[in-house]
Amino acid sequence: MLTLLLLLLLPGVLLAQQISIELGKSPLPINQYYTIGIKLQDQQLKEYTPFPEIEGFKKSSKYSSTETIITGGTTTKILTVYQNYAPLQEGEFVLKPFSMKVNGQTVQSQGTTIVVKPMAAATPGTNLPDLITPDEKPETVLDAQPEFIEKDDNAFLTLYTSKDEVFIGEGFTVALYFYLAAEDQQLLEFHDFANQISGILRQLKQPNVWEESFEFSEITPENVTVEGKPYLRFKLYEAVLYPINQQPIRFPQLSLKMLKYKVAKQPSLLNTERQEGYKTYFARPREINVKQLPPHPLRDVVPVGNYRLSERLSKESVEVNKSFTYLFQVVGEGNMAAIMPPVPEAPPGLEFYPPDVRQDVTRRAGRVSGSKSFRYALLGREPGEYNLQDALQWIYFDPVAAKYDTLRPTLAVTITGTRDTNALVLSRDLGPFYKIIENEDNTLVSLHQFDEIKRYTNIILVVLLAVSGFVFIKRRKL
Repeated sequence: MLTLLLLLLLPGVLLAQQISIELGKSPLPINQYYTIGIKLQDQQLKEYTPFPEIEGFKKSSKYSSTETIITGGTTTKILTVYQNYAPLQEGEFVLKPFSMKVNGQTVQSQGTTIVVKPMAAATPGTNLPDLITPDEKPETVLDAQPEFIEKDDNAFLTLYTSKDEVFIGEGFTVALYFYLAAEDQQLLEFHDFANQISGILRQLKQPNVWEESFEFSEITPENVTVEGKPYLRFKLYEAVLYPINQQPIRFPQLSLKMLKYKVAKQPSLLNTERQEGYKTYFARPREINVKQLPPHPLRDVVPVGNYRLSERLSKESVEVNKSFTYLFQVVGEGNMAAIMPPVPEAPPGLEFYPPDVRQDVTRRAGRVSGSKSFRYALLGREPGEYNLQDALQWIYFDPVAAKYDTLRPTLAVTITGTRDTNALVLSRDLGPFYKIIENEDNTLVSLHQFDEIKRYTNIILVVLLAVSGFVFIKRRKL
């Protein structure tokens, strides 16, 4: 009975382990975000309840990161979605225990104490997109009434791209923003947003790019300043795109229909203070020119981005026929999915085995960065010193410098001991015939054994035939 109960509870326990809540670090300076994250393993994020409110903090933007781990042919994917919280003042604040429902699963957190310290060194601000003046007059669906007037609004829709020209494989950020002046918050509201954004996303979809989209389920305005005036900025879409061929990337003119109110000319208790109407805002079309990479034998297969190498050896000195590992980790900004493992050209006496792969991707502030790790198992068959740069190299194209570059290992390993000839022979795959030697009988067999067996078999058959004939004749006489 106890075993049955454990089997029934086990799936629920495993599911709970695949979804968890991750709290940020404390203490932190007042000019940095505190974060709460929800982490999911081997599943997509379908739905989740809002992140909790924290006294003394204000909710801000969200960002996500993914990790892909490949070990022994098994792939594990981890997605984490973070909520930023901006501290409003210095001091000590209590995050009370809370729970969230993620993909129908209730996940709990015990809470914590958050300490906010004085301001740290200032960080540079982000660039603002260009401004677009709406070129359509407001469209009102209700008949004008004398007691209501239409006020001018200060709002616009803009499609922002971080670059106007890129190389094939070079990433650039695309974001769709709606800006609304702070004093005009009572004039505009989103209208039928779910259906409108679905149509907008279809128009933004590009057939010739690899897309790394930023996930967010709710629209949270950011406080920004444009030309010295306070605005609310609503982020409707954000992604980093990597073109896969030289075809230009064209974004059409986008439109967003908003609910706009007329205000009462003489407000009173006997009439309403607002009357509904509609206004459509437009973002002008954009085109991104895509350039071919410079001539190179590997031009069609090299990854593109800004990368550096991080490496590590499990041992720097290893005995003959003892295994060790080497980590070749590509770190930087670019399309991590396009990075393939470097193919070793092992020198005589050193053997490489296929690597375990791990991929970490972080999507934050309009940028996609991370790392891709290749952990090789090696075996030294002959003593000596081996520079790993003689066996491995990884070529990529740097779009900033507009040239090809190569990441090469700087580490070396020393194989100690004496050469073991027998071990070297046994390490080779000699085929299935030699693999069954240990299980077979080694007794010598005569070459004429089968002839003798055939002779005895014939004699037995003749005797059986004679007996059968004798029995048959005797029965006939009776």
